[in-house]
Amino acid sequence: MSKKMKTLVSVLLVALFLIFLNILVALRVIDEYTTQVLTIAGINVIIALGLNLISGFTGQLSLGHAGFMAVGAYTTAALMMKLNFPIFFAVIGGALMSAMFGFLIGLPTLRLHGDYLAIVTLGFGEIIRVVMINLPDITGGPAGLKGIPTYTTNFFWRPVLSFALVYLALALVVLFLSNLLKSSHGKAIISIREDEIAANAMGINVFYNKIFAFTISAFIGGLGGALYAPFFGYLSPNMFNFQKSVEFLIIVVLGGMGNLTGTVLAGIGLTYLQEFLRFLKDYRLVIYPMILIIVMIYQPSGIMGLFKNKEFSITGLVERLSGKGPSREESSDQAGDVQ
Repeated sequence: MSKKMKTLVSVLLVALFLIFLNILVALRVIDEYTTQVLTIAGINVIIALGLNLISGFTGQLSLGHAGFMAVGAYTTAALMMKLNFPIFFAVIGGALMSAMFGFLIGLPTLRLHGDYLAIVTLGFGEIIRVVMINLPDITGGPAGLKGIPTYTTNFFWRPVLSFALVYLALALVVLFLSNLLKSSHGKAIISIREDEIAANAMGINVFYNKIFAFTISAFIGGLGGALYAPFFGYLSPNMFNFQKSVEFLIIVVLGGMGNLTGTVLAGIGLTYLQEFLRFLKDYRLVIYPMILIIVMIYQPSGIMGLFKNKEFSITGLVERLSGKGPSREESSDQAGDVQ
């Protein structure tokens, strides 16, 4: 089976699976509460995938992805409420605005070595939150922004449409990242993570590839925020604090730095865990750090380290079920590098 055919089969199977899930949601086989939790989990996974691109695959620590989420969310809300943009164009506009901020932040900082990006992104996240608090005419100030148009005004179809659009976006992000990481750009990004000096000596434009990865990462983070705004219909600056950035980082670390499959599993699992432990109130916030400490001590490569950091492959699964094992080339493509 050729690579194009494998990609086509993967896309078709994912599309059928999403259609099947949406039928279950529409028929209320999956209840509305579970649907909302899954939708929030999908948004968290999208943003965590963006963070994984820069922190897991490129090796540049970012501590302010909640800031990019906030930019995407508030830009989308402003485009819909002030300029009457359709939701689709407003979401794209929010993601592009986040990408622009990512490019402008990365331009002066990514030329430097060390943890300067972590410091700058941490400051950026807090600056964005403070700016949102002090712009009441645009953002609603500390009270938050109310009346954001949702995906639909029909209460029956709202959870169905929200779920469908979020998981469609998630599928597209995973497809894009998996193909990006197999391209020459992706191999250059991973080589920078492994040894920046060696990558530079081999003729790889380190600064360009860092900027490229960080801009894409910010775009994906903004996309998650852009989907977040019409889902809730309400935004508050406190939704995008430093704790939110840490949650995304924990998802990436728990799933496995530089592993897409692990990020998806960890994002859905931790979102469900947070809902399950809601009866503990603020004490549940202690659970995340405890999980992170345990993982760092006993399984520093994350949950996918238990599976040699291999990525899940739909075509590989189909071939195994049909009695044909994956080729040596495919096996090497599925295997990730354990940091």
